[in-house]
Amino acid sequence: MPDAQQFRRAWSCFGTGVSVVTTRETSGDVHGMAANGICSVSIDPMLVLVSVDHRRQTYPLIKRTGRFTINILAEDQRAIAEYWARPPEERKGDVETPFNFTKGGGAAINGCLTYMDCHVYQEIPVGDHTIFIGEVDELSVTDEEKPPLLFYQSKFGRIARDA
Repeated sequence: MPDAQQFRRAWSCFGTGVSVVTTRETSGDVHGMAANGICSVSIDPMLVLVSVDHRRQTYPLIKRTGRFTINILAEDQRAIAEYWARPPEERKGDVETPFNFTKGGGAAINGCLTYMDCHVYQEIPVGDHTIFIGEVDELSVTDEEKPPLLFYQSKFGRIARDA
């Protein structure tokens, strides 16, 4: 039977983009987490999903507010990804994350490749995570040609471009 360490190692072989999923408290405070467990679900209606560990601070906030924003990061936003990957008690404010706020109140990270502000369409508890399926209320895609931030074998990486 495989163990948790082998399982994590196996999934580290799957290269992904990097996102920060944000949500807000009623006080306006932004909470978030670095995440690569995101994907598109449907075009009609526009649905996306994020898988959130029940131990993450973001989990009860999404449950309570019914909202989240997926921010897909650019290669030059590695420090932001590392900041939001830390446990909340280790986020000392040494990395500034500049936000714009959507019409629905979502926290969109300035300079990201794209953001999708969503309301929860469906929740599916599975093991120690809940899959939140969100319907996209607002999105923005940058006009700049910036490379994405990638994650592979537990390290950040970049796309090799042909000359």
